[in-house]
Amino acid sequence: MMRMKMRKAVSALLLMMALGMGIASAQCPMNNTAFKPGEFLAYNLYYNWKFVWVKAGTASLSTVKSTYRGTPAYRSSLTTRGNSRTDKMFVLRDTLTSYCTLNMEPLYYRKGAHEGKRYNVDQVNYTYSGGRVHTHMSRRHTDGHVDRANKSFSSCVFDMLNIFMRARSFNTAGWKKGYTVGFNIVDGKDITPAKIVYYGKYYINGDDGKKYKTLRLSYMEKEKGKYKEIARFYVTDDSNHIPVRLDMYLRFGSAKAYITQMKGNRSPVKTY
Repeated sequence: MMRMKMRKAVSALLLMMALGMGIASAQCPMNNTAFKPGEFLAYNLYYNWKFVWVKAGTASLSTVKSTYRGTPAYRSSLTTRGNSRTDKMFVLRDTLTSYCTLNMEPLYYRKGAHEGKRYNVDQVNYTYSGGRVHTHMSRRHTDGHVDRANKSFSSCVFDMLNIFMRARSFNTAGWKKGYTVGFNIVDGKDITPAKIVYYGKYYINGDDGKKYKTLRLSYMEKEKGKYKEIARFYVTDDSNHIPVRLDMYLRFGSAKAYITQMKGNRSPVKTY
């Protein structure tokens, strides 16, 4: 349970830029105004173990221009790596990859999650026809058994990395505290309702020695009919919407992620 919650919270890094989106027609194209190919972001991860904060590992996210089955695309890759100290408590060895069109429509998603001796792989392929989005999902377990599901939707659905890429382009001017946006996330097995709530602007220090003006947001997922806060995160208050800090709320404690490096960002980021 502890390992599962830690992986889930670390995966919330993917959602730090999820500043909202309209759930509209199924194909859901949009303009990218926030990033360019070649962007690279790196983080330190910390875990609160018996009231002491210890460094748990690192995470990185990179974006390049690529193709997927002949379609020009953005490819995003996220990796998380625990260190030898925290490996004794839980294992962080996740690798996620997502392809989307240059208009931000999801095409493919893969998550390889290493948990101790377990290694599961989630995959989602997207196709579009008849005004609907068709998802072809699979989850391969350690023993080789594969669960499959094919589901179609009349509204937009996204995976974690695609949300990360898309939502950074939204204009947050005029948002007031309590502003809420809902959306749906697919993985290798099912679809999950989620939402983000805006809580105002704050100055935050990164692990790169710099201070940033940020938007504070709360990411929640619906579990057993109720929304539960998974993470509270802070993104730069500019057109990049780069995450600089993430607070994760876990049953066994809490964890934090702090920016250590950013390069290849589309627009300058002001520091204080």
